[in-house]
Amino acid sequence: TTAPEDIQTKPLSFKEIFTIKGAIPCFIAFFAYCSLELTASLWASSYLVQKWELTPEAAAGFASLFYIGVTFGRFANGFLAMKLSDRFLIRMGFGIVAAGVTLLFVPFHSAFALIGFVIIGLGCAPIDPCLIHMTPSVFGEDKSQAMIGVQTAFSYIGYLTMPTLFGLIVDYISISLLPVFILGLLLLMTAMHELVVKKDSL
Repeated sequence: TTAPEDIQTKPLSFKEIFTIKGAIPCFIAFFAYCSLELTASLWASSYLVQKWELTPEAAAGFASLFYIGVTFGRFANGFLAMKLSDRFLIRMGFGIVAAGVTLLFVPFHSAFALIGFVIIGLGCAPIDPCLIHMTPSVFGEDKSQAMIGVQTAFSYIGYLTMPTLFGLIVDYISISLLPVFILGLLLLMTAMHELVVKKDSL
């Protein structure tokens, strides 16, 4: 008999990858996540300057707190992952990001936006690593390498396109739409993740 680890699987074509049940929502979730993370981080300082009239120096300093949130969150996620499931941590991240975005909509003082960006960074922390970590269990060990390759491609598409698209929105409409833009990406990401989870539970 042949041991499972000795079984050779042929590389999957793009057509075969995209026909895997739940693959497309999974790829869109990665696209939305990376779009959200980079758009929020790149445009945070400009948002604080143009919307809240902070000095560029102060805004850049406060915007860097976004990555402090991500860093602290990734550190904490390493411990939480030993006790909690990927799905729980991803959903928890969605909830934390939603709380941060909510603060961006508060019109009373710039402090709400400052705290909001930190919380968004904190919420982003578990999403990407947990999405990758759950891939083998959702799609199978034999398909996970191909899936992760395409997930990475969609991540880069998000990185390259969506911050630029928001730049066009800033030029032609207003930077005040940043919270709406981030919220839209969050809703898209949440919906796509739930479709993947639903597929795995069927």
